[in-house]
Amino acid sequence: MKAQDMMTTDPACCTPESTAREAARLMREHDCGCIPVVEGNSRRLVGVVTDRDIACRCVAEGKGAETPIKEIMTKDPQCCHPEDDVAAIEQIMMQAMVRRVPVVDAKGNCLGMVAQADLALHTEAVSESEIGRVVERISEPGRGDAGQRH
Repeated sequence: MKAQDMMTTDPACCTPESTAREAARLMREHDCGCIPVVEGNSRRLVGVVTDRDIACRCVAEGKGAETPIKEIMTKDPQCCHPEDDVAAIEQIMMQAMVRRVPVVDAKGNCLGMVAQADLALHTEAVSESEIGRVVERISEPGRGDAGQRH
């Protein structure tokens, strides 16, 4: 199974100039915890912002709801391509310690998002033991900057 077969297509996006409040509202409206950050009116991915970024890099630092996303986003996130298989996505999740991986085309335009839950939902492509291994590696304490997770 490929990323294109399991990704959420056309995810809600924001720009670096969007505010933390706008990103949080998108998360609420679309029931998600990670919003791709794209350049202006294009879909070129420049980062991601997560509910954790808003909590740790914004609220915990005393910044307000009008804080621009460019101040709290994770820049240049690890991505995959539509034709990447499950094993490649698992590797990205484990190495980067992230729960969500943006899917981009050859030009870097955001096409979708693959979440840890998508792997679990496609059990015909991924065994339960593989899912458990990914969850364990992503959740290891003390690895990396917790604010960088998405």
